[in-house]
Amino acid sequence: MSSRTSPTGQPITIRRAVARDAKRLTRLVRGSGAYQGKYAAAVAGYRVGPDYIEAHRVFVAVGADQHGDRVLGFYSLVLAPPELDLLFVADAVQGRGIGRLLVAHMQSEARAAGIDRIKVVSHLPAEDFYHRVGAVRTGTAFANPPAVPWDRPEFEFHIPPG
Repeated sequence: MSSRTSPTGQPITIRRAVARDAKRLTRLVRGSGAYQGKYAAAVAGYRVGPDYIEAHRVFVAVGADQHGDRVLGFYSLVLAPPELDLLFVADAVQGRGIGRLLVAHMQSEARAAGIDRIKVVSHLPAEDFYHRVGAVRTGTAFANPPAVPWDRPEFEFHIPPG
């Protein structure tokens, strides 16, 4: 678990996800503004279950609010083959540096696991974000209807040794 301060000055803790986070993470995915309109079908039945959390390195960014810990975002790092499988930031807190904090944490986790490159198949609306946080465009994941009816940009993070 690590604690950091967001660019807004509020404390943010990044911790390993646990089974009881599953419903909140699922709601974050399904409620993402990036998956509205033509993209809505991609997450309509999506579920981040306790089994997924157990099988992968899933980390949550939480901040304290009047109701306790509030999930601000999360990511999932798959080690074999190395891939950033999921990265979501709650719509209400986008643009506040939380995605950047999650990416930095993911890079630290990858480095600790001895990984030097992480693949990302991006959602089209997230393409600019990945450019801004240092990912390099490496290609295109072509549409695979009906599951994914559009092409998606592929990126790679290069993880320098620590």
